[in-house]
Amino acid sequence: MNKEQQELRKKSPVQIKNKRAAFDYHFVDTYTAGIVLTGTEIKSIRMGKASLVDTFCYIHNGEIWVKGMNISPYFYGSYNNHEARRDRKLLLNKREILHLAEDSKSPGFTIVPILIFIDDKGRAKVDIALCRGKKEYDKRESLKEKQDKREMERAIKRF
Repeated sequence: MNKEQQELRKKSPVQIKNKRAAFDYHFVDTYTAGIVLTGTEIKSIRMGKASLVDTFCYIHNGEIWVKGMNISPYFYGSYNNHEARRDRKLLLNKREILHLAEDSKSPGFTIVPILIFIDDKGRAKVDIALCRGKKEYDKRESLKEKQDKREMERAIKRF
């Protein structure tokens, strides 16, 4: 990911993060994928009414899908509303999908969505990561680092 892409993500009005993923996994490799949406789903995402809690990606028939993503029904959508939790197809190059499929077969690796954002052209994008699960002591260590960082910031604000 280059600096231009990072700046675009920061400028995005919508950034829905999977905070639990950073706590539970080490990110090995990240990809940006488009997402196939139907009906009023993009309106709900633009309002920030989506969640990445307990989501993961899987590969089926050469396509990558995200399972468990919750996009709340659009408030003003009547009978046209979408299903909140359904499998959604992600758009990646075939080469990237093959690379992810090959790497995720090894034990301990999984594919997890980490961020939903709106790009500069108004399309919803998903950052996914190939992840390796953390051990219990790694989680304790990251909690300790987070707490130390918070204490240092408080100490700096006092002075």
